[in-house]
Amino acid sequence: QVQPVESGGGLVQAGGSLRLSCAAPGNFFSITSMGWYRQSPGKQRELVASISTGTNTYYVDSVKGRFTISTDNAKNTLYLQMNSLKPEDTAVYYCNRVVGKWAWGQGTQVTVSS
Repeated sequence: QVQPVESGGGLVQAGGSLRLSCAAPGNFFSITSMGWYRQSPGKQRELVASISTGTNTYYVDSVKGRFTISTDNAKNTLYLQMNSLKPEDTAVYYCNRVVGKWAWGQGTQVTVSS
C-alpha cells in the first residue's frame, strides 16, 4: 500500500520546537500540492499547512507565524518546522497530498506539555 512515512514527533515543553519529516512515496515532481494534517482525540483531522508547486504556502490561522512547511525535492521529503509550540498543538501529525490522497500513514505523535 502506497503511503507516506512521518517522523520527528516527540514530547516537548511549551515554547519548544520540533521538526517533522515526511518521506513521500511519490516523485515530488508529479505532486502539485502536499500538506501536513493533524488529529487530536475527539477532533476531526485538519489541514495545518500546505505547499503547492513552486512556493505557494497555506497555514491555518492557529499556526501562522510559528510553523513553516518546506520541501526537499531531491529527497522527496516534506518538512514542518514547528516553533513556539503550545499545548493545543498536541496531536498526531500526518502528511499527504492535498488532492488525490494516498493511504494515510501512521503519523507522528507530538505532545506539548504546559
